Amino acid sequence: MLTVVKHSNDASCRTRASCPAFANAAAVTKEASARYSECAMGAICKRQDLRPPEFASSSSVVCVTRTVKGGATLYRAGDTFHSIYTICAGSFKTVVMHRDGVGQITGFQLAGETLGLDGVFAEQHSCDAIALEDSLVCIIPFDLLELLCREVKAMQHHVHRMMSGEIVRESGLMMLLGTMSAEQRVAAFLINLSQRLNARGYSAAEFNLRMTRDEIGSYLGIKLETVSRMLSKLQKEGLVDTRGKRIRILDLDSLTRL
Repeated sequence: MLTVVKHSNDASCRTRASCPAFANAAAVTKEASARYSECAMGAICKRQDLRPPEFASSSSVVCVTRTVKGGATLYRAGDTFHSIYTICAGSFKTVVMHRDGVGQITGFQLAGETLGLDGVFAEQHSCDAIALEDSLVCIIPFDLLELLCREVKAMQHHVHRMMSGEIVRESGLMMLLGTMSAEQRVAAFLINLSQRLNARGYSAAEFNLRMTRDEIGSYLGIKLETVSRMLSKLQKEGLVDTRGKRIRILDLDSLTRL
């Protein structure tokens, strides 16, 4: 049986005794706790629908959580890769800095999703991970995850799926930037966000954007003004309703057909 005890000297990290781990953490709202009330290791396995006997070996894994204030960095490009992170509450953006000092947003990660897989190949991170709001992550040391993968085949399969998902996401971004019009990019972004929120138990039709329009533009490869203009155009066409950061999708089928 794998038994892991992970300690941290970081005051923002908290060691938990077992799963579930952080339902009472100060950084997590009551709503977030209700929707996502297990530690990251438990959450990963829950999504894989592991049977209890298969996952019994990891029941004594100790989870380390870390709070990250909005605007603060979880890790930076060039940092040595040690762990992956599951977002318990909040959201993040990943940013790659170009040689001219201009940052390019390469992704947005939501509660229940994973950060840090970019560091597996070169054993160092290739981007900055920055919290969009006050957030809570569960730290999963990668060497310990590899040990667990050897014990639980279904866990190994899930890790492979996560890595494959990163490849699919990267190729999707390349297609988004290379072949779609500005209107199609904004529509695809809203559809993708809607699907991901719905998969985590939130409304697919109405949600708040955690990122600014400028950040959306950086991700989509278009200017802030273009993002605002495309959102207004989609609203005039009766496909969405926008009120500040509040988005309501009115006609998903038509939005998908753009």
